[in-house]
Amino acid sequence: MAAYQSPISPGRSWYEDSVPDRPAYPALEGDLAADVVIVGGGFTGLSAAAHLAARGVSVALLEAHRLGDGASGRNGGQLGTGQRQWPEELEKHYGFDRAKALFDLAEEAKTHLLDFAATHAIDIDYRPGQLSVAHKKRYVADYRTHQEALATRFGYPHATFMDAAETAGRLGSARYFGGMRDMGTGHLHPLKLLVGAGKVAAGAGAKLFEATPVLSLRNVGGRVEARTAHGTVRAERALLATNAHGGAISGEAARHIMPIRSFIGATEPLPAGTDVLPGGESVDDSRFVVRYFRKTPDNRLLFGGRETYTSAVGDIAGDIGRQIAEIFPQIGAVPLTHAWGGSVGITMERMPYIRAVAPGITAIGGYSGHGVMLANFAGRLYAERVTGNRDRLKLLEDLKISAFPGGRRLRAPILFLAMSWFALRDRL
Repeated sequence: MAAYQSPISPGRSWYEDSVPDRPAYPALEGDLAADVVIVGGGFTGLSAAAHLAARGVSVALLEAHRLGDGASGRNGGQLGTGQRQWPEELEKHYGFDRAKALFDLAEEAKTHLLDFAATHAIDIDYRPGQLSVAHKKRYVADYRTHQEALATRFGYPHATFMDAAETAGRLGSARYFGGMRDMGTGHLHPLKLLVGAGKVAAGAGAKLFEATPVLSLRNVGGRVEARTAHGTVRAERALLATNAHGGAISGEAARHIMPIRSFIGATEPLPAGTDVLPGGESVDDSRFVVRYFRKTPDNRLLFGGRETYTSAVGDIAGDIGRQIAEIFPQIGAVPLTHAWGGSVGITMERMPYIRAVAPGITAIGGYSGHGVMLANFAGRLYAERVTGNRDRLKLLEDLKISAFPGGRRLRAPILFLAMSWFALRDRL
């Protein structure tokens, strides 16, 4: 039997071939009533389903394809620290108190993710350590200032500044000029986390459906209706957790969340003793089109660093292979065993978009490459709101998130031009 290929994400990922027990869930057949209907089976939707069901809320989750076909099951696996914007940048817009609250919320998200995996015995291949590095000399001072701000103003003592020599030693590459080592975060296997979250949600009583595209989501007479080809779910409220894939369901969410495609490759296992990332940290760099990479438990180099702003795929393996050779020339033209991509939801401000897009319908997405940590926690925060526990989701909901300019027809071309310009600056 041929290996399953996602209809929405190009290429078969190394993750898929390293998770032998990825369960399948049925498609929806017939009508159903629930307290909450969730559209989208990524980190946000599954986390919300698991936490709601654990509190006795009846949940129906509808996924158009397979759980994990989107970015949640195919990303680089890096957690990061804080929000997508550095806290000192957020302070300029929101003041110190709010910037600190947003930073603390993100740090709780990190703790929550690791605790969730430990509590439910989900083996996520977690490994601590992340290196954030400058690809231009003029950016090195920014990392030093950022590390100092984290330590002295935001209560985060786990990051240290690296000069060029330390950076080269920890990377196994002299292509960068300095940066920051963060031992308060790390990296993991995202598909193992997603599969585990699905099992937790189903075990708590949530009804999970795959191969069930939602044709419309609307409020009818005070109740929400999610209509599919073979049945309708009626609920008190709905969570739209489709991130980069929900444009046809909510035009309002689509005005604020745009999809871009990101691509990753995995090499053959590197020879023992190779000096690439000897400490096992993950890496992200200062490019606008970020290069991010890490080693897997079986010593492959997993490398991401290519984006497209149209539906084009191109030569994923060739492009990723050239980037690897540029940074790690000592390993030569190491063959790639896997090359894949997926769509990431971004916002203008690179911060999450959380809004009531219609009565009873909340959209959550737009994590802008910072979703491994934040998406899982956002699902929990949504569950807290629904169950009347507390409403910490409002701290994110109150963020100013601008609509992309250009309207429905011109948003994508304008984004293509803007992203292409910033990508060009990486090379100047």
